[in-house]
Amino acid sequence: MCGFQTAKRGLMLSGGETSVLVRENQAGVTFVTLSSKRKLPHGLHSDFGERRKKRITPKMELDGGAAAVGSDGVLDFSRSNLNTFTAGDVSDEKKRDTKQLYLNNNRLYALPSSVTHFSNLQLLDISNNRLSAIGEDITRLAKLRTLIAKNNRLNEFSLPKGFGSLQLEVLNLSGNRFEEIPLQCTKLRRLQSLSLGGNRLKSIPAEIENLTSLELLYLGGNFISAIPAEIANLPYLSYLVLCDNRIQSVPPQLTRLHSLRSLSLHNNLLTYLPREIVSLVHLQELSLRGNPLVVRFVKELMYDPPSLLELAGRTVKSRNVPYSPPDLPSNLLKYLDLASKCPNPKCAGVYFDSCVRHIKFVDFCGKYRLPLMHYLCSPECTTSPCSSNPQSDADSEDENSVPADRLQRVLLG
Repeated sequence: MCGFQTAKRGLMLSGGETSVLVRENQAGVTFVTLSSKRKLPHGLHSDFGERRKKRITPKMELDGGAAAVGSDGVLDFSRSNLNTFTAGDVSDEKKRDTKQLYLNNNRLYALPSSVTHFSNLQLLDISNNRLSAIGEDITRLAKLRTLIAKNNRLNEFSLPKGFGSLQLEVLNLSGNRFEEIPLQCTKLRRLQSLSLGGNRLKSIPAEIENLTSLELLYLGGNFISAIPAEIANLPYLSYLVLCDNRIQSVPPQLTRLHSLRSLSLHNNLLTYLPREIVSLVHLQELSLRGNPLVVRFVKELMYDPPSLLELAGRTVKSRNVPYSPPDLPSNLLKYLDLASKCPNPKCAGVYFDSCVRHIKFVDFCGKYRLPLMHYLCSPECTTSPCSSNPQSDADSEDENSVPADRLQRVLLG
């Protein structure tokens, strides 16, 4: 049962076993919080890779501003007004036992080389400092799995060349100055959660497809104008956050994201979605608020007449003219295999390159109408009884072919 409710300066979206809270602070910064009745995938936190709200162990101050290591291996130097960190007050035994090191909310300008003394370190939080670079020393932390470096002064030149050799599972670089996603990040084959929200990104590199273990990708609050089709090659991607960007269209290849459960596209420049999006069988949350989605039925009759080759191909396919490899050259055989069936249920035609883009509304949750893109074989198909009446879209064959239970899990934000 899907639904939504307003929160203070925000919006709560809920569906199935998952809910997403979108809220803004006084500075207008958007935060998205995901909660689920199901256990999130290993390595993903309920606040999209941020530090857990409940600390594992409380901070225990010692003389000189040092912090004690609890039985679970947590060493906390956060909010200690540090300009540098030498770990001189930490014994060798404690360095060996430390698995989580918190240096966030200090005044560090560079990653202290002393962090390499913590050979068993699994989590390092250096957020909210003044870091402009992360040195090569970090590559010596062979057991590091989580790196949180949000709200610093990092850019695409700030990471060491060997950064991709780390075995990271969670990487949070939000709130920095990245204009590009460093290619070193696309070499982190074990990475499950990548957050680069609130930067200056203008594009997503095709190499993003190399992150085959990725389950969460957070790129909200940037200047991204297009979604590369290569994102569809991430088999385990469950949460894709692209809100607050400049995206104008969604590639139909995204329907190959069979694990996708939450798709956040609010506050972009979308006017329609590809009709294939309804085939995302596991999608539970779809946020589209703040987009210039069309408010009335729209027809786009930009139509290039078919070539003689296409007319011949249409005749062969629509009339079921028999043919075999000995009858035609190989290039024509490949061309005929590219035929697409016209989705108009009143039409038995096909098309190849020449088609009409046509926007239709699909009824979701019995309340929201979602504009989806159709590709028809000719302008005549847009005037047939199945699509000429914008008030009867919900009765067309396309919408009836979508299971009702799936529609109830998809929600407009």
